[in-house]
Amino acid sequence: MATDPNGIAEPSALSLTGASKTFGPVIALADGTIDIRPGEIHALVGENGAGKSTLVKILAGVHQPDGGEFLVAGEPVSFRTPADSKAAGISVIYQEPTLFPDLTVAENIFIGRQPRNRAGLINRAEMRRQARALFERLGVPIDPDRVAEGLSIADQQIIEIAKAISLDAKVLVMDEPTAALSGVEVDRLFGVARSLRERGAGILFISHRFEEVFALCDRITVMRDGRYISTHVTAEVTVDAIVREMVGRSIDALFPKSEAPIGDTVLRVEGLGRAGVFRGIDFEVKAGEIVALSGLVGAGRTEVARAVFGIDKYDEGAVTLGGKALKPHSPQAAIDAGIGFVPEDRRKQGLVMDLSVAKNATLTLRKQLARFGLINGRTERRVAEDWSKRLQVKTGSQDYAVSTLSGGNQQKVVIAKWLATEPKLLIVDEPTRGIDVGTKSEVHRLISDLAGRGIAILMISSELPEVLGMADRVLVMHEGRITAEIPRERATAERVMHAATASVNLTTEGSAA
Repeated sequence: MATDPNGIAEPSALSLTGASKTFGPVIALADGTIDIRPGEIHALVGENGAGKSTLVKILAGVHQPDGGEFLVAGEPVSFRTPADSKAAGISVIYQEPTLFPDLTVAENIFIGRQPRNRAGLINRAEMRRQARALFERLGVPIDPDRVAEGLSIADQQIIEIAKAISLDAKVLVMDEPTAALSGVEVDRLFGVARSLRERGAGILFISHRFEEVFALCDRITVMRDGRYISTHVTAEVTVDAIVREMVGRSIDALFPKSEAPIGDTVLRVEGLGRAGVFRGIDFEVKAGEIVALSGLVGAGRTEVARAVFGIDKYDEGAVTLGGKALKPHSPQAAIDAGIGFVPEDRRKQGLVMDLSVAKNATLTLRKQLARFGLINGRTERRVAEDWSKRLQVKTGSQDYAVSTLSGGNQQKVVIAKWLATEPKLLIVDEPTRGIDVGTKSEVHRLISDLAGRGIAILMISSELPEVLGMADRVLVMHEGRITAEIPRERATAERVMHAATASVNLTTEGSAA
């Protein structure tokens, strides 16, 4: 229990102790324990598979625990449905909210409980007034009459928070809320979270981003393998200590970069430009080299990568692979030439979520595996199983839908799909976004091993530690131009950020100094 300013014990906003949950033979949660106090932001961290999602679903009333004690405001509760959870004052804000796109913002907030006039009709003026008051309370100017379709993820999350406040929620669960947000949007969300804390709400904040956890949260709870490990006051613990508890190893092991011999130039990009997006893009990537494209959101990094692979058109310039000109705007030509592309959004662009692990892992080999227009399922599974073993993909069966895998294992399947083509160049866009710290280390090791085998790697990343830890060279972009080329030995966070904000031009100095 927490104490009030007079030292008197007061009940936690929410307390779950020793919760367990099994699905057949699978133990999803063995000891789910969390204690959220009124007026605090509490982080929940752990690797994928640590039990965080199951714990959140118990709080949300989606799953019922097999055992354990669950208290809200000091009183025992037993949720049978999500409606029970909401009625108890718990609201879950997911990474990708699900608003009704054809309804207005105000209608989404009050759907099913709209204010009515004496005649029993919906009082739209009063609904707009209440919605406007909610946004004023949050300090965010959103028009209640705007239709939800087309709103940014950040605005959708604020609307979900406004809905939670209108329901008088005492506990808000924010599940990876910043994964798809820009820096400015993250700052705004944090401002809203802090204002809710000041008003006495308890917030459970789930994130893989340590810089956010340490900047925002008052306490941190660590889970591993479905079990509660520890709870710390944030100001009294270090990132390295949290990582050790999560994965059993030091943060230094996150970037297992090994030295690889650098060979001949594989990719050369010269004068690449697309009106209004990027211009004057010149760089090369050599065999065995990891080159990182860094910069702020909107700098044009992904757009350049998509143009190189042939997904997007470009107006000027040339791309050559192994000294041969690459046909523009033709992904098939890029694949045939030896380029693999791991996209930023693996779920929408890298995988077919309803298909099996085996079918996803062999998508790029359909022609090679087909005989007389048919694919032998046994051969497909054998090839997929070989790559799964090489990349240590954790799955019960190659026949399971890829949607059943964790984010990190899904990413490995996407990489396996492209490695099966034996690429000369592998483009990886945000390779570890949305996956836990332990799996990040595995993906980093895999990328380093690929470079050691002579594959040229072009890596786009928004995470500075990843850029500095993995890249042999860093190309920094700002507003569609490369503003710096910095060798590994001279790459620092300060240099990269200066170039990313164009506060100083490091193109010559960064390369030669």
